[in-house]
Amino acid sequence: MKWTSGGRSRNLEDRRGASGGGGGMGRLGLGGIVLVVIVALVTKQNPMTILGILGGAGEGAPPAAAAPLDDPAEEKAVEFVSFVLDDAQVMWSSLLPTLGTPYRPATLVLFRDRVTTSGCGAAGAASGPFYCPADEKVYIDLSFYRELAERFGAPGDFAEAYVLAHEIGHHVQNVLGTNAEVSRLQRQRPDVANQLSVRLELQADCYSGVWAYRAARDGRLEPGDLEEGLRAAAAVGDDRMQQMGSGEVQQESWTHGSSEQRMTWFKRGFDTGDPRRCDTFE
Repeated sequence: MKWTSGGRSRNLEDRRGASGGGGGMGRLGLGGIVLVVIVALVTKQNPMTILGILGGAGEGAPPAAAAPLDDPAEEKAVEFVSFVLDDAQVMWSSLLPTLGTPYRPATLVLFRDRVTTSGCGAAGAASGPFYCPADEKVYIDLSFYRELAERFGAPGDFAEAYVLAHEIGHHVQNVLGTNAEVSRLQRQRPDVANQLSVRLELQADCYSGVWAYRAARDGRLEPGDLEEGLRAAAAVGDDRMQQMGSGEVQQESWTHGSSEQRMTWFKRGFDTGDPRRCDTFE
């Protein structure tokens, strides 16, 4: 992917030096994600609750003071996610008003090992990148990208860009009110809560594809970039995660969608460039 470093985004919050430190959960990596998901399915608990227990920090734990770790080895990665963050948010700032809704920027929080959000409790690296609608922040431990490349076979800078664009897609849903509506429906119909979660995730995949369409239109994609994005989408499909964990695929427990579904909706956004074509709830 062609990109130009502009330093750190003004919407980036660096907490890598404010890790929970010794003891606790540490870096479980993506393998830990699989185990946590399996335990959550068996015990019918919220995965974030399990992660909080493993990390030794509950939702009431006070957030660590921001103390950025100046690691030269990671600075290029920091500048890259800053570029993608700003590029995606500039696009949505111009696109959402055409749909009748003004856009408000999200904040990207970089952390290491463990983090306490101001609205969604505690989480660790094993949870992977996530968006917290309560504080409108995206949380990423940069070690996730290494796991994505080495363990899940989805390397490349555009694969990394897809992940962040997906999380910004969740912020777009929050701004549009989609997230609140889905939460309301899940409370009313717990029997279809997982299905609604899948539709929410697939829409965020489609929104990430909309950003990829604009990046391609502006000449920033290189040969193989689209394939990198599709491999990343497939790598985090529920069916593949379950196969790697228990070896059994249980569709009724899916919360993000299959590899094929995730690739399909990312590609729809990429092919159309139109967020109105991302209605996974229709």
